[in-house]
Amino acid sequence: MVSLKKKDLLEPELSKNSKIVLKKRYLRKSPKTRKPIESPKELFLRVARAIALIDKDYGALPKEVQSKTKKFYDIMARLEFIPNSPTLMNADRQLGQLSACFVIPVEDSMTSIFNAIKTTALIHQSGGGTGFSFSRLRPRDDLVGTTEGKASGPVSFMAVFDAATNTVKQGGKRRGANMGILDISHPDILEFINCKKDNKSFSNFNISVALNSDFIKKVKKDQKYALVNPRTKKVAKRISAKKVFDNICQNAWKNGDPGIIFLDQINKKNPTPHIGKIESTNPCGEQPLLPHESCNLGSINLAKMIKTQEGKTKIDWDKLEKTIKLSVQFLDNVIDANNYILPEIDHMAKSNRKIGLGVMGWTDLLVQLEIPYNSERAVQLAERVMRFISQKSHKTSQELAKERGVFPNYKGSIWDKKKKKMRNATVTTIAPTGTISIIASASSGIEPLFSIVLVRKNVLDDDTLIDTNPYFEKIAKREKFYSKDLINQLAEKDIDQIEEIPDKYKKIFIIAHKISPEWHIKMQAAFQKYTDNAVSKTINFPHSATVDDIKNAYLTAHKLKCSGITTYRDGSRQEQVLNRQLTKKKEPEISQQTAKIIPRKRPEKTIGTTYKTVTGYGNLYVTINEDESGEPFEVFTHIGKAGGFFAAKSEAISRLISLALRSGIDINEVIDQLKGIRGPNPVWGEKGGMVLSLPDAIGQILEKHLNRKQDQLSLDYLKKSQIKPNNVSANSDGGKSRSLADLGEAPACPDCSQLLEMSEGCLKCQFCGYSKCH
Repeated sequence: MVSLKKKDLLEPELSKNSKIVLKKRYLRKSPKTRKPIESPKELFLRVARAIALIDKDYGALPKEVQSKTKKFYDIMARLEFIPNSPTLMNADRQLGQLSACFVIPVEDSMTSIFNAIKTTALIHQSGGGTGFSFSRLRPRDDLVGTTEGKASGPVSFMAVFDAATNTVKQGGKRRGANMGILDISHPDILEFINCKKDNKSFSNFNISVALNSDFIKKVKKDQKYALVNPRTKKVAKRISAKKVFDNICQNAWKNGDPGIIFLDQINKKNPTPHIGKIESTNPCGEQPLLPHESCNLGSINLAKMIKTQEGKTKIDWDKLEKTIKLSVQFLDNVIDANNYILPEIDHMAKSNRKIGLGVMGWTDLLVQLEIPYNSERAVQLAERVMRFISQKSHKTSQELAKERGVFPNYKGSIWDKKKKKMRNATVTTIAPTGTISIIASASSGIEPLFSIVLVRKNVLDDDTLIDTNPYFEKIAKREKFYSKDLINQLAEKDIDQIEEIPDKYKKIFIIAHKISPEWHIKMQAAFQKYTDNAVSKTINFPHSATVDDIKNAYLTAHKLKCSGITTYRDGSRQEQVLNRQLTKKKEPEISQQTAKIIPRKRPEKTIGTTYKTVTGYGNLYVTINEDESGEPFEVFTHIGKAGGFFAAKSEAISRLISLALRSGIDINEVIDQLKGIRGPNPVWGEKGGMVLSLPDAIGQILEKHLNRKQDQLSLDYLKKSQIKPNNVSANSDGGKSRSLADLGEAPACPDCSQLLEMSEGCLKCQFCGYSKCH
């Protein structure tokens, strides 16, 4: 047992938010009271001790183990390096499962499929995420020899995995997450591409299509390619590569799924091709793994790797090198300290000894160096930093190989061919940093800033709290343009709209949604160039982006040799209302002379309904009047006490909506344009769901009205038909019970109700650490 005196331990450098996240998700709790029974200092010591003790197995003396414990503790307490969440949660505890990433094989048999589901449940319960390739499963309607029946296909079995994940809550700490991959040549590829089209199905899955260079060539030449039955290995049919690619891009434009992964590119870097071909990754795509492999991840906080010399801020390369060395030693020890779920996983993990050292705080580093994210300087520095991390981490792995031996599958590996003796088959990965970046008070992975000011709504006492980026606040005070009024403005306006902020700092503190997709991809490619595994990153697009923009991004990612790509168009993940015209609309007139639409005149009498909702600017009342056919015809709005600018804005929106409806434009098109528009002061609605802005609030009310009316008509039909409406619960309005959250995918955290962001390929919360994917 290694003991360290309390006076020898640094006090962890934790922010208020860091302490909240640790308390909620990581600190040991009493089984009875569920209150923490360890401090953050004790947590870091618990983890450092458990991992350093492995040195003893390799001949280290007790004093050497104690010294290593202190070093491991220090880099965590100083927030210079943090391991993945399962290691923080489970080290030196009964469960003892320390890995974040797993890939589970799914072979073409019922036994394999349901064994995989069982393993998945155990992994999710222990805090890990799982990836699968469903490419080996026979296609829908294919022959099932044992029963002479028909196969249901990969997508139907994915639904079983998804349902199993719903029942497991990862010990109450981390939610289950899956990656589903299907090869572009599978006969069911179109069904797979469209399986998340409704924004409701497969909520526990990220999905990616496995592409290759040959397919991309056929897309460019508009040629057909072969769909091959994986059971018979015969060509099922040939279809247009361009049409399939268009379908992928259309769906990605709509809601971000599917992503794409270039498996041929990944397998060029497969360190152990003699052991097997890589067919899948973990949930966020940064960790390609062989079947039954797992990986231990950890990230260096680049924000801490700086020094001030002669009045200038510079990267502290010596400190970075020392941190790299300790981090690699830490992660290699995790492999031996780990308690694996299955013997097969234990065997594969120890045979290849893959680790994934990555980074967080990249944008924090750029800000301190006063380099804009979207600049060639930033891209060049990314290559330089990652090259340095790659070289030094490989050097440390080689040193460990001399002390402890190469990984067992070394003979025949790419390292064997290079005559480079390595302890680990892979060493580097750019992983999502999720909650660990909150613990470290660092920007996520290699992502740009989400915002400079975060507005947090306290739903218990209706307070609004403002969190300001500490680097911005420091610079603003140093350059003497800081004020409370400025911070309040930043909570409502974009930085480039505020005159008192110098242009230089407007460029340095640029946020993700203001950065063009090309720069996002360039940054991902720069880090990928010197990363053994892959890079987790979201390529952000504005709401106005087109499907062609998505296509160009995919082709650019392939050209720059990225391992894969995840795109997200701002505001795209919303429910799309079905265009069910239950009553016939009176059409507007068209002037033959001018060929222009002439809005219908207002009838003398209209019947309306008024709705109330909260917004960031006061209560909003929306009145929807209907014409003689019962269709929405005009909209009036009134905003509570805000008045002035906000009243004018809401009136302008309602007038334009009325004009559109009187001109025959479908109300669903109007709703689609309004919903998802994000304003500077989003709030949590009274009945659930986020209200992002005045336009978003009006769009939600319009959708609520339309759905209520349609449900009422459905109830009337059911009553007339004497059919029991088993899925419709009537409320006082006579329609289906709905909260604002039901009217679209409100970007609100289910744990703390704050605004979610799309980052590192996943929706996550900046405040409490909730993540949908890991």
